[in-house]
Amino acid sequence: MWNGLKYSLVTGALLALMPHAFAATPADTLVIAKQIDDLISLDPAEAYELSGIEVLANAYDRIMRFEPTDVNSLVPGAAESVEVSEDGRTFTFKMRPGQTFASGNPVTAGDAAWSLQRVIKLEKSPVFLLSQLGWTKENVDTMVTAPDESTLVVQIGVDFAPSLVYALLGSVVGSVVDSKLALENEVDGDLGNAWLKTTSAGSGAYVIRSWTPNEAVVLASNPNYRGGEANLKRVVVQHIPEASAQRLALEKGDVDIAMNLSPDQIASIEGNADIEVTTVPQALLYYIGLNQKTPELQDPKVRQALRHLIDYEGIANSFLKGAAQVHQSFWAEGFWASYNENPYDFDPEKAKALLAEAGLPDGFTLDLDAPNFSPFVNMAQSVQSTFAQAGVTVNIVSSEMAPMLTKYRAREHEALMVYWGPDYMDPHTNADGFITNSDNSDEATAKPLAWRNAWDSPELTAATRAAAEESDTEARMQAYIDLQKRLLDEGPYVIMFQATSQRADRENVEGFVQGSSPDVTYYNLTTK
Repeated sequence: MWNGLKYSLVTGALLALMPHAFAATPADTLVIAKQIDDLISLDPAEAYELSGIEVLANAYDRIMRFEPTDVNSLVPGAAESVEVSEDGRTFTFKMRPGQTFASGNPVTAGDAAWSLQRVIKLEKSPVFLLSQLGWTKENVDTMVTAPDESTLVVQIGVDFAPSLVYALLGSVVGSVVDSKLALENEVDGDLGNAWLKTTSAGSGAYVIRSWTPNEAVVLASNPNYRGGEANLKRVVVQHIPEASAQRLALEKGDVDIAMNLSPDQIASIEGNADIEVTTVPQALLYYIGLNQKTPELQDPKVRQALRHLIDYEGIANSFLKGAAQVHQSFWAEGFWASYNENPYDFDPEKAKALLAEAGLPDGFTLDLDAPNFSPFVNMAQSVQSTFAQAGVTVNIVSSEMAPMLTKYRAREHEALMVYWGPDYMDPHTNADGFITNSDNSDEATAKPLAWRNAWDSPELTAATRAAAEESDTEARMQAYIDLQKRLLDEGPYVIMFQATSQRADRENVEGFVQGSSPDVTYYNLTTK
């Protein structure tokens, strides 16, 4: 239950910004109510949680980025231009001239090179985003170099399409860190990691002033930002975990934006002229994994039958109303190369016919693992009810997420309901997870989703690798669309929904930029 006293006892910095006991938020300050207890670090070489990535998108420029004015186009960021060698393995970036960090230090190619090298050397959670380029602690200093202050040379050891390399450099690990400032705060060779956990050394629109865990992150505008100083001088991202508390704070005017309202809370503010609700598709997908070690699930016709036994519209228009939309392919709508057709509808009679063709006219029994919290509880119960209409008896195995994922990674499930989101803004991240399975043995070290469901398609694994290596942009897009179509019919998944965010703003808030992921959520264009 929400504790009103704790809500009032926010950080000292927040109190200083809001001296009138929440009568209204200051005119030059954006106050966001959000659940941010996932935040572990604000170091761009370490942060891998959604809340941290959102904050960092506003505190750092990246080598490549999605600009606040166009969150659908990946373009040079701290870099101004790039040239690629004929063999596709050397990328030469020219840095934008005249840039400075918030500290006043110049932004140089040396800072960009050091930032990438630092990710590899620290080996924190997101290191794999760059190590897949063939970089190691031993070779990164020679593969990522800055021959002069304006030139960054990036060499890769794999045959990836340039667009995929750009996507990786446009992820959080592509953030350009002020090397001079970070090294001034280095402790025991940590490259400034301890210091950067709670502050920033970037050239983004904002500077991180403080982070108090489970209370708030406070940011101040950076007058040196290359896009011009932000419209609002300060941003406070306040941790309010309960949806009802966020709604109350928004209605009272204590916050400007509420990010985590549930469908019932959204319904309760309908008709309030002081509040506007915006729905934004997100990259998160809800799906059921079907373990191919389960004999009844090995026939593609059975898997197609199960896809016809989901009441997609019924779920999306009831307890998921506003929080999800029907989406059946592995790459979410709103992203480049997404396939947005949903060919499977709720059709129990068609499902029965497919099961009969597969030799299961009387159905079968299936254990379904699902998390023991909303919305999965309701989703699992709905699936149990609709599967029964074709004779498929579902036994729901409800548990906490951690032990369920342990079971999934050991592929000890029959069917398992969970969610999945991309690691970076390129379809290869999901194609690789849902399709690639280079070793289907129980002893495999790599355990992507295809392995977890014991599904091995050498043909589609090869096609996925070919898509990553395709240098022609249009051909590469078509390759991923084709992969999505193939997986829809052949794969071991029932992909059901794409999450949507329902953000509620005070009516005077304009210009807040929220894209399909935290990487493309920007504060600097907001006005009040």
